Amino acid sequence: MNIKSQKDFFSGLMFMGVGVAFAWGSSGYTIGSSARMGPGYFPLALGVLLAVLGGIITFKALVVETVDGDKIGAFAWRPLIFIILANLVFGAMIGGLPSIGLPPMGLIAGIYALTLISCLAGESFNLKEALVLATILAALSYGAFIMLLKLQFPVWPAFIGA
Repeated sequence: MNIKSQKDFFSGLMFMGVGVAFAWGSSGYTIGSSARMGPGYFPLALGVLLAVLGGIITFKALVVETVDGDKIGAFAWRPLIFIILANLVFGAMIGGLPSIGLPPMGLIAGIYALTLISCLAGESFNLKEALVLATILAALSYGAFIMLLKLQFPVWPAFIGA
């Protein structure tokens, strides 16, 4: 067996692995039928679809010839670290960390932190662009989650009193 595209081959394997995990995880829930879907129906369908898509991508990587073989390059540690860090900081800012005395800072501050840290993952960082993006995301998130969906979680830090 000759792998003609390493990137496609390993991404296909990843999709199949995640798909099988979703399908297996849905087995603990009631699946139901198409007419009366249970809570496990969507994860099962998503898992099967993802596994099939992964199989197609993996098959294509073994059959379709590529110019340079699409070798896997160096691992991108910087984006991985900053994106994971941004999500952890966002979660800590929304819910607070009582163990270290950090109170909930609210949705708006969390989105600004998430956006600014995520923007550091790229090769270049422009503070003005990051702040514009954070402002747009904060406004849209406030509109979607607070005004439309009426979710109950802090929007502003407790010390602001808003």
